[in-house]
Amino acid sequence: MKKIWDISPPVAEFSPVFPGDTAYEQDWVAQIGVSCPVNVCRLRFSSHIGAHADAPLHYDVDGETVGELDLVPFLGRCNVIDARTSGALIQPSDLEHAFGRLAPRVLVRGYEKFPLNEFDPKSKAFAPQTLIALASMGVCLIGTDSASVDPSDSKELPGHAVLRLKGMRVLENLYLDEVPEGEYELIALPLKLMTADASPVRAVLREL
Repeated sequence: MKKIWDISPPVAEFSPVFPGDTAYEQDWVAQIGVSCPVNVCRLRFSSHIGAHADAPLHYDVDGETVGELDLVPFLGRCNVIDARTSGALIQPSDLEHAFGRLAPRVLVRGYEKFPLNEFDPKSKAFAPQTLIALASMGVCLIGTDSASVDPSDSKELPGHAVLRLKGMRVLENLYLDEVPEGEYELIALPLKLMTADASPVRAVLREL
C-alpha cells in the first residue's frame, strides 16, 4: 500500500487565521440523547482556515469562484522543495536545485516548524520573479506552508498578481514538516462552493 502524508494542519478553535479574519467556531444544533439519535454541529470559520485553495475571486473582482475552478491542478504529480534556508522572500535561486525535475505542481517548505497554534506575521513569501520562473517551466499550482504567497503586511500583493496573470492555482497553510523533499502525487480538492473566494482542502501526498 502506498504511503500517504497528511499535509493539512488540524482545524479547531486554536487554528490561526489572519488578524481580523473569522476564527473557528462550533456549536451543536442537535446532540444524542433520549429524544435525538444523532449529533449535528454548526460551523463558522474563514474560507482561508487551515490548508486552503484560493480562487481568483480572492484577488480579482471579476475572478472565478472556488466552486468554478477546474480540479486538474489540485490533483496529480508534484514536487516538494525545501527552502528552509531562504530569506524572507523565496528567490528562484532557493529552488533551482530542483528545477531539473519539476512536476506541474510545486509545494515549497519554508518553515522549520509549522506554527500550528498562532499566526506568524513574518512567514516567508515568494518573490514575484520566483512565481514567474515556475510558471515559465509549466508549473500550474504553487503550494506553501505560509499563510500567503505574499508578505502578510503587503497591500499590493505582487505574488497574487502573478498568479492572476499566469493563471496559476495556489494552496496555502500546508503542513510540510514531515515530508522529505521529492516527488509525490498531490490530492487537495477544494469544496464546490459556488460563490466563495476560497475553500479549505484536505491535502494529502501519496508516494508514487
